[in-house]
Parts: sequence; structure tokens; C-alpha cells
Amino acid sequence: MSNLAHLYAAQFRKNMAVQLQYRVAAAIWLVGSVVQPTVYLVVWTTVAQTQGGAVGGLTVNDFAAYYIILMFVEHLTFTWIMWEFDWQIRDGSFSRVLLLPVHPIHDSITDNIAYKLMGLVMLIPAGVLLSWTFRPNFDFQLNNVLIFIPVFVIAFLMRFLFGYTLGLAAFWINRVQALNTTYFVLQLFFSGRLTPLELLPAPLRTIADILPFQWFTAFPVDLLLGRIDSADFPRALLTQLAWLIATFLLFRIVWHRGIRKYSAFGS
Repeated sequence: MSNLAHLYAAQFRKNMAVQLQYRVAAAIWLVGSVVQPTVYLVVWTTVAQTQGGAVGGLTVNDFAAYYIILMFVEHLTFTWIMWEFDWQIRDGSFSRVLLLPVHPIHDSITDNIAYKLMGLVMLIPAGVLLSWTFRPNFDFQLNNVLIFIPVFVIAFLMRFLFGYTLGLAAFWINRVQALNTTYFVLQLFFSGRLTPLELLPAPLRTIADILPFQWFTAFPVDLLLGRIDSADFPRALLTQLAWLIATFLLFRIVWHRGIRKYSAFGS
């Protein structure tokens, strides 16, 4: 365990140095992390104001709280790793990664964390500005904040493993952009990013309950804001844990089969 901690510390320092070298590019990407939830917030705020101040029981201040917290949760849980596997495998650079004495997922995780920590430098001022502008209805309870921490960690691990596993499809598919785009579209609609899930029509809400995406973002956000009924929380947490375990098992299976496929291709 101590060796793994030293590994993560070293890789984190390396990846943070890389992120600082490309800070301008990172800042450009971070603009999208702020603009997208802000646009959704403005749209739903406008809709709520035209309908007497609320939509589906959510007031203007509720929408503000939801999308500001969503902005942070989305930033801290998302991954881009599935876009990188395509060219790494096709140009052979993935072979160098496989020669390392540790699994390449560890370097990907520290790279992800380094980018996100650096991104908070922009997101925190943006969150303060949005809070001052839209007056969100934050009603944080200590128990919700404490429970949010493990729920957020599960959401991060689940989403990262899901994206990593999706990226491994490049072992079998030459061009994975279409698959990645489909994944991002489904996630946009059914994770709570586009709209709070309770505002979806009943058929779409049923689909959202079947798919895993709400456990990435909507569940942590609603939990922190106190919108999860205490009677429903145990079932929701067990469901999120079940999805994490299923995603991990799927990752292990796809990884081992993909490596054999990659070795056979290169032999």
C-alpha cells in the first residue's frame, strides 16, 4: 500500500507539471465547464420565471443551487480517457505504456486528478460569481455533507472506470469516435446535466433509472442539496455501489481480453 502511495505521489507531481505546461489549453477547456451549466441555468431560470417562479416544484433559487453544484461535481468526476485510447492503440504508443511495471490506469487517474485540481482555480471564482448573481438556495446539512464524500468518491471511480472501459473498445474497433459520441449524448440526457431528472417525462425518467448515468452526477448533487429522501437513500446507495462493482468487473474482463487481442495483433 505504501508503494502505491509513493507511486501516486510521483505520478501526480509529474502530471501536475505537465498540466502547468499546458495551462492555457486547460483554461480553454475549463471555459466549457463553466459555460455549459450556466447556459442551462439561465434557460431554466427563464422558464421558471415565465411560469410563476417554479417548474415542477423547483424555484429559480433551486435551479441555481442545482446547476452551481452540478458544475463542480461534473468537473470533478468527468473523464476524457476514452478519446485517447483510439490513437494510442492505432499508432503503437500504447506498447510503451504496457512495458511499465504498473497498470497504466494509475497514471491516467493521477493525470485526471491533476487537471481537476488545477481547474478549481477557475471554477471556484466562477461558482462565487454565479452564486452572487443567481442567489442559489443552498441548504447544506452536516449529515448530507458527510455522506456526500463517499458518494462522490464512488461516483468518480464509477465514471472513470466506465470511461476507461469504453476506451478499451479501441482494441477491437478502429474508430471509436462514434461510440464515444453516443456515450456522451446519452450521458447528457440521462445524468441530470441537461435538466434535473425529476423534470424528465415519465418514459425518459424510466430510462434514466435503468441506465447508470444518474449515479455519476445527479445523485451526488441531489444528496448534497438534501433532495434525497432518507428512506430512499439506502436503496440509492446500494444501487450506486452495485453499478461500481459491475463496472469494475466489466473493466477487468475487457482489459484482459483486450490485452490478448492487442498482443495477437502486434505479434
